Amino acid sequence: MRVSGWKSAAASLAIVFCVAMLLSAAPAPPHPQAAQAATHEIALTLDPAQTKLHFSVDSTLHMVHGSFAVKNGSLQFDPQTGKASGAIVVNALSGETGNSSRDQRLHKEILETWKFADATFRPSQIDGQVSLAAPSDFKVKGIITLHGTDHELVADVHSEFTGDHWKGTAKFDVPYIKWGIKDPSNFFLKVKPVVNVELELAGNKAISH
Repeated sequence: MRVSGWKSAAASLAIVFCVAMLLSAAPAPPHPQAAQAATHEIALTLDPAQTKLHFSVDSTLHMVHGSFAVKNGSLQFDPQTGKASGAIVVNALSGETGNSSRDQRLHKEILETWKFADATFRPSQIDGQVSLAAPSDFKVKGIITLHGTDHELVADVHSEFTGDHWKGTAKFDVPYIKWGIKDPSNFFLKVKPVVNVELELAGNKAISH
């Protein structure tokens, strides 16, 4: 009886040991943070027909408002790291303020669009959480090429997603005189050295696999 009992206990221990080994070899369930880290890259494209750049600059006489057309644009980013890439290209030749003589000077003397026909923003980093389910606000850092030179830029962005479509706004300031662009001021008119810019944005969304 003692030998039989010992053999029965040994067999039970062996079974328990085998089950423990099988359980330890099975893959552990994914941690919620690990599952979140597997989020794919998000790609946004701009629809030029629904995208426009508006600007305003104050002076001693009045506030000047104007706009530029956007040629094309795309933004790709990793929701987890915030790393971004892409480009938004603005047609500098399309700039207008509603005053033909002022616009002529803007293109010929100030922006010299006959030589610098495009302005391009290349995003590199997103700071903040981008939500695909609710409106969100965040910052986009990158480099803007304007009047032939590169400058660091941070834009405040608001976005909203609906299915495969998205829309939003991006706001930033351009200290154009500091960036080497001619001051349009004269003896009678003093223009502030900063232009306020707002981009209307709209287009499509895709998630890479």
